[in-house]
Amino acid sequence: MSFLNKKIFNDDSNVFGLDLSDLSIKAVQIENNGSIDSISSYCSVPIPANCISDGEIQNKDQVIAAIKKAIEIASPNKIKTKKVICSLPETKAFLRIISVPKMDESEIKEAVKWEMEANIPLPLEQVYYDWQIIPENLFPEKNKISLLVVAISKNVVDLAIETLELAGLDPVGLEIESIAQARSLLLESNNEETVLVVDIGDRRTSFSVTKGGVPCFTSSIPLCGQSLTDAISKGMNVSFEEAEKIKISYGIGNDFKNDAIFKLSKPILENFAQEIDQSIDFYLTGLKYSKSIDKIIICGGGANTKGIVPYLSKKLGRTIEFGNPWINMKIGKELPAIEKSQSVQYSTAIGLALKGLHYEDLS
Repeated sequence: MSFLNKKIFNDDSNVFGLDLSDLSIKAVQIENNGSIDSISSYCSVPIPANCISDGEIQNKDQVIAAIKKAIEIASPNKIKTKKVICSLPETKAFLRIISVPKMDESEIKEAVKWEMEANIPLPLEQVYYDWQIIPENLFPEKNKISLLVVAISKNVVDLAIETLELAGLDPVGLEIESIAQARSLLLESNNEETVLVVDIGDRRTSFSVTKGGVPCFTSSIPLCGQSLTDAISKGMNVSFEEAEKIKISYGIGNDFKNDAIFKLSKPILENFAQEIDQSIDFYLTGLKYSKSIDKIIICGGGANTKGIVPYLSKKLGRTIEFGNPWINMKIGKELPAIEKSQSVQYSTAIGLALKGLHYEDLS
């Protein structure tokens, strides 16, 4: 089962995307009427805390119940298919760019095995791994070819498949979050850009750098939208629920006035900016895959926090774009079913659904 941007066998284009994160499940199904893509079904269902921890399923029964509920309440149309492409957690994946001498594909398989043993912290028998050849223009090396390689713990994958099947679904594909997000957020025609995607999620923020649409560096930090809520809760001596309402209403506070909410948010925001800066520096000076970061895109539920995008943009001295997961969909003049303010939360699920819609042959 492919973890990468490979084609899947899909005989009826009737597949939906399912994004499993620590505190919610998001489902999206996309239909095409020949010229227009449209969201036929979508929904988001919360999951009790600790049912999924750091991307790993801990309580199958409650996750299964949430999946079934998502399928049941999805709108505007029901999800009738059992075929699903599901996300795999970025934190459990080992993604590497490796170079090997030019050789036949049959020889590449053996070369990848040797490289994986040297480059991942788990024994090879404990992981599933996948690879694909990267276009020569992206990582040119004389007499060598570059490969994108992904490995994921067998326990994580097996548990995800088992949970999906117990929920009555037929998993036809699995994909790590960064690759699904790249498909929904990065314009396909811009195949030379180096882009940093910052995904502020339920329990963590993930960084993914893509070059020409190929993810070549990923990392994550424990800072997230809840970190801001915690700071407000403790600083104002209110419950977490009340602090969340304050954050939704006032965002990070007023930078110009330096009000009480901003004073509480500022240490978290400065950490965010520092972590983004360090990721960029490591990519450019450590990995040296690109000479510059051409664009920064922000997505995930935390991207909706009022004031966070302009603050980070000012702090970093870089333009930050609000993610647009419709950028590769042929939606015509119709407005998407999901409101713009919510759409970045569905970036991964939309990317998975797009794979199910457009990849119809074996590669």
